[in-house]
Amino acid sequence: MAQNPKREFRGAWIQSVNGQFQGVSRDKMQQTLAYQLDELQKDGINAIFFQVRVEGDAFYPSELEPWSRYLTGQQGTPPNPYWDPLQWMVEQCHARGMELHAWINPYRAKTKGTTLMASNHAYMRNPQLFLDYDGLFLFDPGRPENREWICRVACDIVRRYDVDGLHIDDYFYPYPVAGLPIPDDMSYSMYGQGMNRADWRRQNVNLFVQQLHESLRAVKPWVKFGVAPFGIYRNQKNDPGGSITNGLQNYDDLYADVLEWVRQGWVDYNIPQLYWEIGNKAADYETLIRWWSEHAGERPLYIGQDVQRTVKFPDPENPQIHQMYRKYQLQRTLPGIQGSCQWYAAAVVENPGNYGTVLRQQLHNTPALQPRMPWIDSKAPGKPRKSAIIWTSDGPVLCWTPPKAKTEMDVATRYVVYRFFRGEKVNLDDPSHILCITDQTMLPLGYQGGRTSWTYVVTSLDRMQNESKAVKKHVKL
Repeated sequence: MAQNPKREFRGAWIQSVNGQFQGVSRDKMQQTLAYQLDELQKDGINAIFFQVRVEGDAFYPSELEPWSRYLTGQQGTPPNPYWDPLQWMVEQCHARGMELHAWINPYRAKTKGTTLMASNHAYMRNPQLFLDYDGLFLFDPGRPENREWICRVACDIVRRYDVDGLHIDDYFYPYPVAGLPIPDDMSYSMYGQGMNRADWRRQNVNLFVQQLHESLRAVKPWVKFGVAPFGIYRNQKNDPGGSITNGLQNYDDLYADVLEWVRQGWVDYNIPQLYWEIGNKAADYETLIRWWSEHAGERPLYIGQDVQRTVKFPDPENPQIHQMYRKYQLQRTLPGIQGSCQWYAAAVVENPGNYGTVLRQQLHNTPALQPRMPWIDSKAPGKPRKSAIIWTSDGPVLCWTPPKAKTEMDVATRYVVYRFFRGEKVNLDDPSHILCITDQTMLPLGYQGGRTSWTYVVTSLDRMQNESKAVKKHVKL
């Protein structure tokens, strides 16, 4: 496979809804997460989606919503000993050079397994604002008050925490159950204004996505907002422009017009969950990745990859190996695709079919900056200042000071250090020369007898990972 990209989103989802943290002690949860993050860092993962709102609840102290039972075992009960999992994860991810995106489920208010709700849950205060569907409680997307509430919750997260992104997944209107209509007659009669009900539902979700995008921008303009929709937009039998698939559809079944959100610029990235294998009869992975590539639009498209299903099925062109290489070849050669996200983080760490090993040793074996998002900010920060080689008792240290910045968007938050042989052409587009991406302003170099001449190059990165001009230092090590 060709040289790895210098810029690539390499994410992983850490879910809470599966109960993996429920009732687990603070020390055990921190130990588990720290181990996973260490392994994911070695695997080249540069962004984590951490699920912090499962059912109108919180994995962080909130004045708006109760502590999650998926953390403490009972909704509304704070952790003991007390701690803040979201703040801890922000710090842990940033210490490892990873972005942390707070992942919320916007509409789900109660999962089927929840039997006791806290008195301060939004449902307990205003049950008429919710839909009861097949054992789930959902914030009714047709109610403007619910859009306001969810945006308030999301902005509270972004205002109080140094998150890099706010992320929503694939649950909009409920996944349909045969023979069970969505019970939204009341909100439709109040707000439908004679619209076709399907169009009205789509409009409700559109209004929410637009409002959430605009609300987040107003709080912290550098925080990315993205979505991970179900993997099929529309089937071709329902829309000539759809994919040659036969499965549930975002547009028709979940009332999620994902392409409209991309067209309008309401999302900063799109991660369709392409969890099927190449050759799946109803939803072929290759058919879908090519379709999404053609419809990527003006926003980065990342691919949601299912780790376990990828290694379960053989490559159709080489049955001796599984499908990972073929999927990555498609991901990296089709236009518009700028990375992937792994479902799910623990599966990468468990390393079935050597999935994590292949990332570590081949597909992610050079560091990657995040894709650019010029619609948020395209101005590069200043270059590092006062760069020098300082000789210490422990050997030479490359040092620099941060560039000056007039605004928060100009602040250098990280630095890229490259290394080249003296006289070698300095090519900053080749990630194999990246020694590290660091938030420090110094790097010990190590002394090896002074026989080899090196050129070190340092650049600054701002919050959007715009890269500055370079500064060079020569040294013999």
